[in-house]
Amino acid sequence: MTHGDRPPRNPGPFDVLVLGSGVAGLSAAVRMASAGRYRSGLRVGVLTKGELTQSATRWAQGGVAAVLGGDEDSTDLHLADTLAAGAGLCDPEAVRVLVDEGPHRVHELIAMGAQFDREVSGSLALAREGGHSRARVVHAGGAATGVEVERALVAATRAAATTLERWFALDLVVEGGRCRGVLALPPGTRSDVGAPLEVTASGAGRVAGDLRPVVIRAEHVVLATGGIGQLFAVTTNPAESTGDGVAMALRAGVGVADVEFVQFHPTALHHPAMPRPLLSEALRGHGALLRDGNGDRFVDELAPRDVVSRAMAQRMADDGVEHLWLDATGLDRFDERFPTIAASLTEIGLDPSVDWLPIAPAAHHLSGGVLTDLWGATELPGLWAAGEVACTGVHGANRLASNSLLEGMVFGARLAEMIASGRRHPTPTGALDPAARIGLRRVDLVEAAEPEAGSSPGGLGDLLELDMAKVRDQLQRSMTAGAGVVRSAESLESARAALTQVERFMAGRSRSTDLAAVAHSATTATTTTATITATTPSDETRSGGELTNLATVARALLESASLREESRGAHSRSDFPHTAPDWRCRLVHRREDGRRPPVRHHTGDLG
Repeated sequence: MTHGDRPPRNPGPFDVLVLGSGVAGLSAAVRMASAGRYRSGLRVGVLTKGELTQSATRWAQGGVAAVLGGDEDSTDLHLADTLAAGAGLCDPEAVRVLVDEGPHRVHELIAMGAQFDREVSGSLALAREGGHSRARVVHAGGAATGVEVERALVAATRAAATTLERWFALDLVVEGGRCRGVLALPPGTRSDVGAPLEVTASGAGRVAGDLRPVVIRAEHVVLATGGIGQLFAVTTNPAESTGDGVAMALRAGVGVADVEFVQFHPTALHHPAMPRPLLSEALRGHGALLRDGNGDRFVDELAPRDVVSRAMAQRMADDGVEHLWLDATGLDRFDERFPTIAASLTEIGLDPSVDWLPIAPAAHHLSGGVLTDLWGATELPGLWAAGEVACTGVHGANRLASNSLLEGMVFGARLAEMIASGRRHPTPTGALDPAARIGLRRVDLVEAAEPEAGSSPGGLGDLLELDMAKVRDQLQRSMTAGAGVVRSAESLESARAALTQVERFMAGRSRSTDLAAVAHSATTATTTTATITATTPSDETRSGGELTNLATVARALLESASLREESRGAHSRSDFPHTAPDWRCRLVHRREDGRRPPVRHHTGDLG
């Protein structure tokens, strides 16, 4: 059953509520909801703020990295490549799970109906991408892998689970030290001034015929909400990637780590389209070259993404240009191998057989996220996480190309198995292994500034005259300039000052529109009833929630990036250009309660 334009009066309760519709969430949902796979099927709901087909998964081009046969490759080599890319911060145990279980999950997806490209002989076609020592990346439609993976999973999900499309999750409901569901806005919600809503354990009430934010109950909540790409002005991520899951976890006091490690994809097409069209890493794997304005090569095209992006940023700064070039003119059968990319290029008037393609780095993937054990359980009982929103320990300081879809498939399946088996608490494994925390040092993050009477953000104009879109754009531009590919103490401080202005803007609005208070009243309730007053129109309610989430994640990212005085993986500091052994650690943010800012735990050597 699908709920779209006509939301159910009383959604839930569910055994499991999955937030997000990417590969991780749908892999988990299908496993848990399919009758016969376990002794009894679970009642599973999938809640997503867009259509079920709208997720970062559909934008994934390169493919899925997995060792699927051949004497030249092995899971040990895949593990070694992943550890090398992670620059000392990967959890080896988690990576071993990833590479060992990955091949089986790929074959499961094929059995579900996913069609991957094959050689004339019938064997799977394998590509090599940056950081991989062997060709091990399976792909579909040349560079349309995400679309095909999503197609197969969406079809299976619609047949097995209840879907709540165009719902927006505001916050987690935490009662008695356990996650019990989410507070969410139904599609088409209007919030008239002064109209309260009493939310009971069974669902939503009505006031004057108008739906309000509702509490959706669930025994288990799975965060699969994706990344934070929309925190930056230039990104390959869809509009939905606003860090919602990470922000909700921070507000609920759940550990979040490695958020300073934002991977920038080096070869995003320099074009006004957003999200930025990707020129797949597979192009470089097939021989495409990176060139500057003089036509000179300046970096190994098959180096890990952080290395290539830094080299590009440096060359662009040296030459005073906004983009460089990808030379794919030497590739044979371009249209046949990469039909999706070829179609995009044709649409904007570029011919890869004769034209060099303009490129620049774009925010692409968050290597960190909500801390989980090896089964996807977080520190909060009843709350699970998988995919880009999670920090399993497999990516460390920099994700290896095409390990993201694999991570979602592997850990989505693992958490499904644990939930179905009846497990309710996290285990001390993977990123939650206490043995990895030999030293602890707590540093309070900077409090969000309270607005002064009559104040308005500097450079942002009158608070009452601004809309959310303009403030969001200001935040994105500031983060790109101050916390992009290369950072410094000065640039990070500039971004922090801009963030403070955004926080003041949001705090000023909260005097009449207090979404944070709404969320707090539900997440800290000790009974099954919460009274909620919402005063914001629907379009601003969602946009306000997204901006709040972006600001929450930005605060954690900036503090981590400022504290980490070294360059490692996807975190590059021009004022600290070298990797420092003392910083071979994770920076973990937590809130002690619903009002205090996150804290930073400096953990010891990860071994």
